Amino acid sequence: MRKEFTMKNTKYDFQGLIERHGTNSLKWDLFDDDVPMWVADMDFKVAPQIQEAILKRANHPVYGYTVVPEELFEAYIGWWHSRYDFNMSRENMLYSMGVMPSISSMIRCLTDAGDEILIQTPVYHVFFYVIEDNNRKVLENELIYGEGEYRIDFDDLDEKLSQAKMMILCNPQNPVGKIWSEDDLNRIGELCKKHDVILISDEIHCDLTDPEIRYNPFETSSDYDKAITCLSPSKSFNIAGFQSSVVHSKNREILDKIKTQMHIDNSDSCNVFATAAVVAAYGECEDWLDELREVLFENKQIVREYLASELPVVKLVECDATYLLWLDCSALNIHSKVLSEFLRQNQGLFLSAGSDFGQCGDNFLRMNIACPQEMLKEGLGRLKAGVMALNIVNKGLH
Repeated sequence: MRKEFTMKNTKYDFQGLIERHGTNSLKWDLFDDDVPMWVADMDFKVAPQIQEAILKRANHPVYGYTVVPEELFEAYIGWWHSRYDFNMSRENMLYSMGVMPSISSMIRCLTDAGDEILIQTPVYHVFFYVIEDNNRKVLENELIYGEGEYRIDFDDLDEKLSQAKMMILCNPQNPVGKIWSEDDLNRIGELCKKHDVILISDEIHCDLTDPEIRYNPFETSSDYDKAITCLSPSKSFNIAGFQSSVVHSKNREILDKIKTQMHIDNSDSCNVFATAAVVAAYGECEDWLDELREVLFENKQIVREYLASELPVVKLVECDATYLLWLDCSALNIHSKVLSEFLRQNQGLFLSAGSDFGQCGDNFLRMNIACPQEMLKEGLGRLKAGVMALNIVNKGLH
């Protein structure tokens, strides 16, 4: 059932268009698409409190090597305690320059070349790369898609985990936007324990849920003792460029191995501006985040209504988290890479091909809706025009 929600807050500017060309933006400068709605960063101004904190630090004229201060860890601890009842302790945390560098280090120190690592597809495409680039093998537990939503195939998961050394969980799930229930997470933990599989939970999208909905941290849902959680404010506050994250685990033996490996990999150093950004985000920007969540929910409603009325041949997969929408294009009967490339060439619209997230995603496109409504509506118009240009038009489109 569709949720109803009315925006309560309008304190911040989420509608102003920002010129990002010429800023070395991956999203805007790597390619020349008119409307890039692919990579997961937002086209919104950063929270003013974060900008002020960065400018304050920038006013000091020396930008030398930086240590990670305790206030950064305290900021993480306070945020997860107050919002998610996740009680972390400082001794169970490590600093890292990013979630994926952390996961890469974990793969190297906790598994051996040739080991199989399980992921639940369709899933964040970099999971494939980080496994294969470290000479490990990808083992897929495909999610079950039916009646417009996804669920876990636990029978297949049980069988596949008997072959795996490690599992990488995406919580909430990217690209399908699923918040895993406490029961789901507890069952995953039980199966990992049964098969003695190390569990990494990537929770980078955790704050980006629909209003009045909360995600479930793995470590508050399961007591499995070989679990590791990766956390970062980079998606929530649009500060990925500062490259800051933490790793949390109650297993000291595992944590010590990760600490050693991250030091070897030189992924434990701190950006000179990262501390200021993170502390400001978690300490001063809760109201900005909550208003952002309202804006994203409204954007999702715009997409849902537009597809229903203007492009019913494309279906929105309902979701509760992330600003990445998973669009079911199966009725178009065309490979997602072909469709994605056609939209780029014909309309200047860049949506991610579903097959990037696993072959089981080939009937889908991923759309980033973290942008002002003017840009969102432009993207939707180009999506419709592109589908019509393909002459693959459902009779309900007219």
